[in-house]
Amino acid sequence: MAMGVSPADLTDDDLLRELGHLYETRMEALRHAPDQAYAEHTQRMAQMEAEYLRRRPAREIDPQRMREGARARS
Repeated sequence: MAMGVSPADLTDDDLLRELGHLYETRMEALRHAPDQAYAEHTQRMAQMEAEYLRRRPAREIDPQRMREGARARS
């Protein structure tokens, strides 16, 4: 079963909006959705994230999110 528009067909703005919506609904899906709905949410989120990473292979990485940056905060 198809789940909405293919992430590859979305504009950058639409992709970011859809990812934001998925993140907003993630906890509710985890806590309250039936197994099938949760699995579909997980699959759709993975598709959207994969498309984001495909489009931005050299995305900006926050040094604080890396192991050495975390050690420096300690």
